[in-house]
Parts: sequence; structure tokens; C-alpha cells
Amino acid sequence: MSQLSNSPEPERADDGENRFSEARVRPRLRYSWIWLTPLIALVLVGYLIYSFAAEHGPLISITFEKADGLTEQQTQVKYKAVTLGTVESIELSPDLSHVVVKVRMTARAESMLTADTRFWVVRPRLGSGLRGFQAGLETLVSGAYVAIEPGSARGERVTHFKGLEEPPSVRSDEPGTVYFLEAESLGGLAAGAPIFCRDVEVGRVLGYELANSPDQDVKLRLFVRAPYDAWVTPETRFWNASGVHVGTSADGLEIGLQSVQSLFSGSIAFRTRAGAEGNAPSPPESTFRLYPNQDTAESSQYSLSIPYVSYFQSSIRGLAEGSEVHMFGRRLGSVTSVELVSDPRPEHAGEMAARVAYVLQPERALVERDRTALSGPGMRALVKDQLRVVLETSSLLTGQKVLSLTYVPGAAAVPVTSEGDALVLPSEAQGLEQVSASISDIASNINRIPFGEIGQNLNRTLASLERAVGSPELGRAIASLDATLEDAHALVLKAQAGLEPALLRLPAISERLEHAVAQADRAFGSNGYGTNSTAQRNLERMMDQIADAARSIRLLADYLNRHPEAVLSGRKQESQ
Repeated sequence: MSQLSNSPEPERADDGENRFSEARVRPRLRYSWIWLTPLIALVLVGYLIYSFAAEHGPLISITFEKADGLTEQQTQVKYKAVTLGTVESIELSPDLSHVVVKVRMTARAESMLTADTRFWVVRPRLGSGLRGFQAGLETLVSGAYVAIEPGSARGERVTHFKGLEEPPSVRSDEPGTVYFLEAESLGGLAAGAPIFCRDVEVGRVLGYELANSPDQDVKLRLFVRAPYDAWVTPETRFWNASGVHVGTSADGLEIGLQSVQSLFSGSIAFRTRAGAEGNAPSPPESTFRLYPNQDTAESSQYSLSIPYVSYFQSSIRGLAEGSEVHMFGRRLGSVTSVELVSDPRPEHAGEMAARVAYVLQPERALVERDRTALSGPGMRALVKDQLRVVLETSSLLTGQKVLSLTYVPGAAAVPVTSEGDALVLPSEAQGLEQVSASISDIASNINRIPFGEIGQNLNRTLASLERAVGSPELGRAIASLDATLEDAHALVLKAQAGLEPALLRLPAISERLEHAVAQADRAFGSNGYGTNSTAQRNLERMMDQIADAARSIRLLADYLNRHPEAVLSGRKQESQ
């Protein structure tokens, strides 16, 4: 577009030159920044479309039995707290047996969606024990979410999955080994129950199943994490550690709890015999026996178990299967069975008795060179030396009893018989039972005393005595005796008065005789009689006899001073 200019005639310049202006046509372009808005919007839409296509992965379906806690367009799919998808819709299956949850996954989760990928809903679960409840506490605030465990990257790609109703106890990426346990009963165990070794949690129970028939064992599947699976060898023993254990020992009452979780889901513990930890580990999926308690599990570790049997005809209340067998306070074995049977011993034919079967394990306490002492010939010799099986009370608080092998002095000789492979050891009452038996024997002996006849004889004796005491003959006899005693007393007084001067002179006479003997001895010695002459010997004998007479007179005087009544009654025999 051009524009013409009608300017007036140009003025003449002073220099005389005429200058004229020319009309020019110039093109004019006009741009506005508003035109960039559609372009930016177009670029932004393209970026959003690209981002949406890059972030959103495939749409998958997961089936669950129920949709508790799931919400459309809100519930997320998480792996290690990272969001990998969102629930788009929840529908019922055509047969109304389950629900189908449609989930839009992100593109980065596409490689995880293989045939072995697992999904489950995370929510508080009391049925899974305390750990399962703690794991789902976060859902009380944020709500339930779907957890995913990625499958193998080389697995087959799928878009339809069957969700787990319970969280898996073991993750596929966790190293470890799977084993099997066989037990007579489940004993309070549940899937997810912990496994302990020396009070350290080392694994989990994966599940359990019943055998084909009800009389067979329950089979449990468990997982032991690495490196603790190297501790599981053929010598390892597993036992049920569920609940609270209450028992007694030398220290008193004992209460044991493996863990708080064992109160909810139970627990299993295992231990390997000392010296066997360095053995080769058991291969995966090996089968072990699950024992009901630790004592039974430890008893099975000993290679030598000698069976024995004893019979009791007293109360065995407090003795049960698993009770301990002691010798001098050291444990040597365990009771295997307690039964009430007809006593097969000939001396107790037709009587009932308690049959107690038990095993002795010398490896528990005896050194290797002495272990044969509890075998057949060695035990027969011990029984001959009065070794007996005694039922003792180990705790007055609980009434728990144990079998004790101890020597009983004075025990009657009993032959040792056998029942199959087991020797029958003689039993002996001890403790309160022995006291009760002794009291019973005393009571029986007292009952055999004829108290009635004794009473009748005593009554007759008392009647005769009463008649004798009341008779006039007894009165006259007593009066005559009294008079006789008075006469004897008077006679003694007279004898003492008459003899007292003579008795007083006897010591002086004795001294004079001794003095005369001494003078005669000196006189004969001064006359020079030889010691070997006959006269000298005769004089010595005479002097000895005179000295003896003097001593006798002195002794007589002393005795009559002490006992003047001897003049009338004679000398009495003195007590030694």
C-alpha cells in the first residue's frame, strides 16, 4: 500500500538551486505476541500427551475374594513405598464369587508384570499375628493399598492375576531354604509364625496342609533365611514353642515365653546338637520331625536310649509322659508312657498296678567309660546292690513327680525280669508314700491288739485287788508288819549303842598292830638273820599275815561305821 504526498512547490534556495522532494512508497508489516499463545498451547498439549503415554502402562485385572478397603480412582499399587499404579474400577465377577479389580499400571512397572508376580491387599490382620498387625498400622491413616511383589524379568508377560488373600511370609528375592516338618497336630501354629534359633528369629512358617487321611501327620512348610539355613543339619531338632511354658526346677517356679507373637500365631524353635554345627547342611525341602516341646526334642538327640519298666501300687499323680528320670539329682532319661494295667508280677497276681515305661540315656550325665553300667548286666548288678526306682515329688507347689534311681538300704532282694527289650526294675515306696505305708502298717498292728479282752482282764484284776485291799486279813498283816519294823528299829539302836565304843577302838588297835610289826621287823633285821634263812622267811610270812589282819580290822571298822545294821542283817551285796 502506497501513499502520495501533494507537497507545495519547493522553495528556491539561496544558492539558486531548485530542490524538489520525491514521494516514496514503503511496505509496513505489523506482528503481535498474542499469536504465540496457540503455539505454546499446542506444544504443551503435545508434551502432556507424550507424558501421559510414557507414564501410563498397561491395564491389568486382579481377582480377589472381596474388595475390603479398596476404592476406585484412589487405592494405589505400591512396591517399597513407590507408587506403580492406581485402581480404576472394581467389579463383581459374573458368577458373584469374587471381585475383579482393574488397575492402571505405570510404564516402569510393565517389566514386573510376569506370570509369577504376586499381589495382595495390605490392611491390619490380626489373623496373621502381631507382625501382620504392625505391618498394616499405616493403612489406618492412608487407607489400604495393593502391594506387589515383582516376578522374574524373564517370565511370561500377562495382564490377568489372582491376588493373595494373605500376605506372603517370604519374599521371592530373599535368600534362604525351604524345609518341611511333620507333626501329630498343629498345636496353635499359623501361617506366618516365626522360627527361632537361640531366641533369634531366623524364618517363617509358609503354610500347612493335612494329609490324605485323618490318622496321618500334619505337614508344615517353613522358610529359614540365609545364612541361618546353614545351621540346619540332619542332627537339628525342631519343637513347638507356642504359648507360655510353665514348669518347676531346683530354683522354683519357671515361666517361659518365646515371644509375644507366639501368643497370637505360635512359634517354632530349633537347635543343633553340640558338635554337629559344622556338619553339612541339609538339602532344600528336607523333612524333619516337629516335637511337642523342647525336652522331647532334646531327648531324641541321644543315640543310646535304654528302655526300662517299673510297676507302682501307690499313687502316681503328678507323673506323666515326659517326666524326668533322675539318678542322684542328675537327669538320666524321660518317662515314655504311664498306664494302669493288671500287675504281671507273680507276687502281685490279680492286683492292679501303674505301669511306667521310661528310657535312660547315659550320654546325658555319664562319662563314656561308665555308660555301660546302665546296660543289662550292669543294671542287674546295681539292682543286686539294692538300687531301686523311687517315685519322688519334685515340687510341692505343683505336685510334679519324677522317677529317681537311688539305693535303698535293707531293700528285699528282687529278681530282675524283662518285658521284650525292656528290663523290669523293682520299685520302692519313698517319701510321703513310705510314711503313709508305715502309718498304715502301725494302724493295722494296733487294730490287731485285743483291747476288749485286755479291758475285761483289767476289770477283773481291779475287782480282785479291791476285794484284797478291803479284807480284814490285809489290815491285820499291815499292823503286824508295822510292829515288827518298830522292834527291828529298836534293836538296831541298841546294837549301835553297844558296839559304838568297840568300833571306835578298832582303828587304834589296827594302828598299834602295824606299829608292832614295824618294830619287830627292825628288831629281826638288827640281829643279823640272813635273808635266805628259814627263820627269816617264816618271820616275813608271819609279819605279812599280821599286816593283813590289821588292814582287815580297819576295813571292818570303816564298814560298820557306815552300816551298823550289818551286825543284825549281815553284809549286803554292793552294787557295782
